[in-house]
Amino acid sequence: METDESERVLPFQLQFDKPAPSQIKLAEWNPEKDLLAMVTEDSKIILHRFNWQRLWTISPGKCITSLCWRPDGKAVAVGLEDGTISLHDVENGKLLRSMKSHTAAVVCLNWEEDNGLGQDNEDNTVSYEDRTLRFFPPAPRVPRMPGVVSGDSTLIDNTEDSFQDLLNTSHQRFNILCSADKDGNVCFSIFGIFSIGKINIHNLSLPVLGNQVAFQILHASIYKIALSKDFCRLIIVCSGEISCSSSDFNHGPMSGNKTEGMHCLVLDTSIFRKRKQELHQIAQQASSVEDLTEVIRASLSIMYKQWCDAMQIFQDKFHSLSTLIVDHGLDSSPQEEFLSLLGGARTSPPVHQFLVNSLGESGLKRVMKAVSSAGSELQLILLDHIQPAAEIIGFRMGELRGLSRWRARYGGIGLDEKLIDNATEKVGMLLVQVVRFVQILSSVSQQFINFFSWLSRCIKILMSESSDQLPAYNSELVIMFLKFLYDRDPVKLLLDQSMVDHYVQLDSDTTQRVEELVKLGGFADTECLHRTLAKEFQYMESSFKEAFNMPYITVSKEIICEQMLPLYSFQSSSPSTHCSVLTSISFYWDAAPEFSACETSQENLVDYITFQIPEWSSSDVSNCICILRGVMNEAGNIRNKYTTVEALLLSVSKDFSCMDLSLYKERQLVLLLNETTAASDSSGNAQLMMVPTNDLPFVSISRSTNQNFWNLDQLQDLTLPLQMESAKVRSIPHNVVPPLAISSSRGVGCVFAARKRALVYILDEDEEEEESASDMD
Repeated sequence: METDESERVLPFQLQFDKPAPSQIKLAEWNPEKDLLAMVTEDSKIILHRFNWQRLWTISPGKCITSLCWRPDGKAVAVGLEDGTISLHDVENGKLLRSMKSHTAAVVCLNWEEDNGLGQDNEDNTVSYEDRTLRFFPPAPRVPRMPGVVSGDSTLIDNTEDSFQDLLNTSHQRFNILCSADKDGNVCFSIFGIFSIGKINIHNLSLPVLGNQVAFQILHASIYKIALSKDFCRLIIVCSGEISCSSSDFNHGPMSGNKTEGMHCLVLDTSIFRKRKQELHQIAQQASSVEDLTEVIRASLSIMYKQWCDAMQIFQDKFHSLSTLIVDHGLDSSPQEEFLSLLGGARTSPPVHQFLVNSLGESGLKRVMKAVSSAGSELQLILLDHIQPAAEIIGFRMGELRGLSRWRARYGGIGLDEKLIDNATEKVGMLLVQVVRFVQILSSVSQQFINFFSWLSRCIKILMSESSDQLPAYNSELVIMFLKFLYDRDPVKLLLDQSMVDHYVQLDSDTTQRVEELVKLGGFADTECLHRTLAKEFQYMESSFKEAFNMPYITVSKEIICEQMLPLYSFQSSSPSTHCSVLTSISFYWDAAPEFSACETSQENLVDYITFQIPEWSSSDVSNCICILRGVMNEAGNIRNKYTTVEALLLSVSKDFSCMDLSLYKERQLVLLLNETTAASDSSGNAQLMMVPTNDLPFVSISRSTNQNFWNLDQLQDLTLPLQMESAKVRSIPHNVVPPLAISSSRGVGCVFAARKRALVYILDEDEEEEESASDMD
């Protein structure tokens, strides 16, 4: 399916040409392995090896709008239309975590990892050691429902370690997942699981002439976000209309009617770098607390269901006795009838009929087994899941409590000592509730078993059978059961979420002992035993949210807009529907920048931003690609501001249209072009092109008056034709469709043809021999 040209002179060796599983709308290469994740038009996620072997296919059941790999390649993040971000295991596609970080569709994701954990440029602080593993066994998991086999439930299997591996691996290196939605919200999550900040581009402030000036981006659409490799800044490429009442905005590129267009926002996120160690410690502890909180929540839910199921069996069997009493015209309750039988009176006809015919030995055994099994299961869940989870939570909150007292280091990122103290106390109260619940459950189970033993003996006697082999019973416990448990359920009351406001009555002795303990110090909550277990869990969870929300709020306030670059002004309004603009952002280290306006020997991180100017946006410039590069002199490391911005416009031949683009390593730009002369969408040819940007004649962009705006409109008269003769070009005998999937780490690119074909090319010629010799695993 190749041209007749010699393979020797063709760049980009074709590795294979395979049928695509479906029309692909998103594709991303794994950064560490030869794996390609693809999203089909019907929102299925497909993972293929480099040799095109399919590993798994999953369907989240919702429309997928974005895709991103975790930097170590062990998990993939998926953004959904409803604002959910789900993390999936690379091994089997299993759902590891689902977070509702947004309320609108997640349009783009970016996950960046720290390359030097434990080394800080400011104080050389060593990485934090998690001491929990020294004192506690592995954290408990969500218990499995009895009778559920592997694969029948979404509950985590105790034999599967994927979820724990995700946490352990994430905590080894500090990383941040950035996500943006179509409403203009950008969220930040440490390890992809602990939310640490949020901003909205509709309401921002910008330093202008020494003042913070608020402005709005109306009708904003975010096309791309990228966090720099040093965590110091976030680049956002978006479109929208600038609105500001300040006179400082009434000149330069924002003057007149040209307020709608594409913009590049440079946000200062240096708090992630400056406070990396502190944020790492907080996120490590807090994310584990949140995980264990979910274990307790799920455990309580399972306990409630199991106990209710057992009680339903008991009630279904014994409800018939009430019916029989009414049918026989008696004016008594089942408890009174049983008490009469226990006292030695003659067995009444309804009780005789119920015990011998309705219940019988087999029915009693089924009820006894159900209640006894439920009681045992609840005790196992309490002792093996809830109690150890609460104990580990208590230890981790104690660790955070110690950190919160170091106000000079942790107060600045929102770790509030008072809130942490309150949350720590709530964990202790939950443990007290767990101990009390174990005692109540044990007492209730014992009384049920004693009641069933007495009934079993009564049935034997009524059937004139020997009862010598039956276990003995306690008459006093039978009386207590009939008075307090027959038609009441204290276990369900303590677990029922709908009864959390129930006030548990205590005897005077217990109340006095609690008040005496309060005087000794350690806690101040005298009402804890009046609450149910479910209510106490709600209190604890609420205290966690309040405590962990403070770092979230504090960090969010520290993320500010430092610069805004109006990339291009639209002469016509954007389409009513969300129209994507081809955009790519990358960061490169330059030891000696070649920019004439920046003379420095210091190694700087240079930002490269490239985007296609939309065809509907301008009649003056059409079929053009803009490349912008900016450098920041990090001397002093105070603020993130571009000291130099250079840009150019590449004009693509009218015979081609750009389908997708991507920045590649060594400051190269990869373009995917379609011939415009094709008779149909599926016929015709395409070009895969790699353009080195080092030798391109970039033009220095002048600043506007207020020093924080850059004017790109001046580039219209300096458009540079795209010279295909001087670039690496590979002809493709198909029309192609986006996306273009490029892997800088593996040196490969995947192109999707309109006829549902997938073509993989080796982009680095010097690595072709090495790639072909590999086992493709």
